[in-house]
Amino acid sequence: MIAYLEFEKPVAQLEARIAELRLAAEGDDVDISGELSRLEKKSASLLASTYAALTPWQKTQVARHPSRPHFRDFVEHAFEEFVPLGGDRLYGEDEAILGGFASLGGRRVMLIGHEKGHDTQSRIRHNFGMGKPEGYRKAIRLMELAGRFGLPVVTLVDTSGAFPGVEAEERGQAEAIARSTEACLALPVPMVATIVGEGGSGGAVALASAERVVMFEHAVYSVISPEGCASILWRTAEKAPDAAEAMKVTAQQLLQLKIIDRIVQEPKGGAHRDPVEAAQSLGRIIGEELDALSGKTSAELRQQREERYLQIGTL
Repeated sequence: MIAYLEFEKPVAQLEARIAELRLAAEGDDVDISGELSRLEKKSASLLASTYAALTPWQKTQVARHPSRPHFRDFVEHAFEEFVPLGGDRLYGEDEAILGGFASLGGRRVMLIGHEKGHDTQSRIRHNFGMGKPEGYRKAIRLMELAGRFGLPVVTLVDTSGAFPGVEAEERGQAEAIARSTEACLALPVPMVATIVGEGGSGGAVALASAERVVMFEHAVYSVISPEGCASILWRTAEKAPDAAEAMKVTAQQLLQLKIIDRIVQEPKGGAHRDPVEAAQSLGRIIGEELDALSGKTSAELRQQREERYLQIGTL
């Protein structure tokens, strides 16, 4: 069952009416197919128009939808032959950041990304996608492994930010994030980063400093959450919608600013309404981006990354 967001209430009411009519029609000789068809078309049209005019804050809510596909969903529906690799060889395993060998359309890649989980138990196990130092050090280890074997690196970014707990700081959180960002920039192989949900702060940048960055249509990418920004500027999280508007967190705004390179269209009503279609669309786009990068030398790839990030913020 779909969990409806606040701004989807008109759609929810229509779909509830459709469900009631279907239930009432069971075992009834009255033909209501015409009325059902009319309501279904109206619901589809309303859903399309609603999602075509989402505000940045509404897109933030969609990016956080509890049913939105996460790392394991993309592994299942977009990649093949995933072989997970664990541990940072220094401290332990962090299940907020997963990675390993995978295949995409017959091409071997190193796949790394955040996993938030889908229910209470899995969200706790994966720490809601908030990576700890050992998670970022694992990512570094896997990127270095990819470099040695000549495998392209693909990352799936979906985190509200790196874990801010005391124990993470004690184990060198800031240093681990910086080293992971450095490892991305120094890769001798192609790298494609994808923002599939939330791209929050340094916890996202540490896996997204690639020569090509693509982003789902209703994902968000920002230096701080809208609530965090509002709490700093206005001393209240209630101003989060205003903060989201000012921060330019949406894929459409970031494409104009050249922070990202390409937008991946989502199924009508968001990726959570059809995770399989969303995953397959993302897989196709990643394949196209890797095709475009194939044949480039290590020096060319590093230069492309350098030029890409040095031009951000210039007119």
